[in-house]
Amino acid sequence: MQRSLATDTTPTTSGTPIEPPKSSAIPPPTAAPAVIHVPQSKWRSFLQILGRVTLVAVVAGAGTFYYVTQKDRRPGAQLPFDPEKKTIVVLGSGWGATSLLKSLDTAEYNVVVVSPKNYFLFTPLLPSVAVGTLSPRSIIQPTRYLTRFKTRQVSVIEAEAKEVDPVNKTVTFSDNSEIQGDVSSTTLKYDYLVYAVGAEVQTFGIKGVQEHACFMKELHDAERMQRQFMDCVESAAFPGQGADEVDRLLHMVVVGGGPTGIELSGELHDFLEDDLKSWYPELAGRIRITLVEALPSVLPMFSKQLIDYTESTFKESKIDILTQTMVKEVKEKSVVLQMPDKSVVEVPCGMVVWAAGNKGRQITQDLMGKLPGAQTNRRGISVDDHLRMAGADESIFAIGDCTSSTYAPTAQVASQQGAYLARQFQQLAKKDILTAQLAQLQQGAETAETAKEKEALSRQLERLKLRPFHYSHQGSLAYIGSDKAIADLPFFNGNFASGGVATFLFWRSAYLSTLFSLRNRTLVATDWAKTKVFGR
Repeated sequence: MQRSLATDTTPTTSGTPIEPPKSSAIPPPTAAPAVIHVPQSKWRSFLQILGRVTLVAVVAGAGTFYYVTQKDRRPGAQLPFDPEKKTIVVLGSGWGATSLLKSLDTAEYNVVVVSPKNYFLFTPLLPSVAVGTLSPRSIIQPTRYLTRFKTRQVSVIEAEAKEVDPVNKTVTFSDNSEIQGDVSSTTLKYDYLVYAVGAEVQTFGIKGVQEHACFMKELHDAERMQRQFMDCVESAAFPGQGADEVDRLLHMVVVGGGPTGIELSGELHDFLEDDLKSWYPELAGRIRITLVEALPSVLPMFSKQLIDYTESTFKESKIDILTQTMVKEVKEKSVVLQMPDKSVVEVPCGMVVWAAGNKGRQITQDLMGKLPGAQTNRRGISVDDHLRMAGADESIFAIGDCTSSTYAPTAQVASQQGAYLARQFQQLAKKDILTAQLAQLQQGAETAETAKEKEALSRQLERLKLRPFHYSHQGSLAYIGSDKAIADLPFFNGNFASGGVATFLFWRSAYLSTLFSLRNRTLVATDWAKTKVFGR
């Protein structure tokens, strides 16, 4: 008989199934192990929260940075040229013109920019470029970057203005680039002219300055000075060079005790201490820097306390300051100086950097010559309280270093003048709109309703009064080398003067905030970091 597999699962003895013993009681369930709660350290909790917040901040910051940069690279559509709108022609791309373009609402105007440079140059940091602290690209901002984001298209023309006709309201300009097309000169008509051509270097007619000195006015000046300075060092390292010739080659003379001359001397000292002592140990100790100033003291726009601090810092840095000393002639291998005691000495040097003032350009002198009755100041164009050129009609505005006013020819003044003009043009546009509406109502039939509208428009026109320009001084800053800077800032009814390392950090932050774009701020900050880590 076949055995069933389903029932043959229990072991058997003698063929009899053995069943497992049955328990009379159900055992109690096993108790769960006790959970021990260990209190978390407050410090550990703080670090976890800090890490999460930092991660979120980094991700959010990186995302915002990427969004802004990509938005800047992809500007939107603009309104086209409108022949019914008035045309503003801006001559120049310096501080005044760039500040105007940044603030100007182009919805009611056609704007044309004419400048020999198609970029804005952040001149306060030019001495840093001269010694390699900053890259030249870091302190320039293309003019088209500003104009491309305006409401209406702005025409940017890289050309040099040759003549302004205040009677016919025209500007003649020509292409001054190395590569030119079939048309290299043309004339443009304007409704409003913003004259912001700046100034050129003042040599005071001193012999040899134009031929042998380096300037510190434009970007190519800083690049030329950098090349010439390194040529002097390399020539001094040439085998067999005499001791006197080495001392001559390594003597750098800076003429001008203003902010440019002071900052350039400080940057040269930093270059020497931070880099040249490592790469030219046999020559670094023989490099000399001499600052020449015709006035009794350097930095006359700063307080006496800061002037003394600067002079003591330069003395510690072994930078010689010669005040009340005039340059009589600049030669190829020397500079002739008239000392305070009226004696004349010839000082051998390898390089002379000229940072001693400005003068009007030839086109400015020609324009002033067309209005001899009103333009009698030789220092520059005379303007009224609304920055309108004296002697011309209300269509010409002049701002910046090309003008002669009670304000110092500084970047701060020109920048505020440009922003002021942008507001003025907005007011003028409102005035033109209200005037056109009033003229249209006057041409129609006279009713009670139109009479009320004309009365309301007339009151609005009366309230549209152009306010005069008022300059608000925000303070003066200057870098003096050795990671030190000075600041003379307005504070309530007085001034707050400070100098040192903390002021140097403030100087850097102030300049970073003054730069016109995130691109420039990023490039300058990166250059500073690279210089600190890798040197110049």
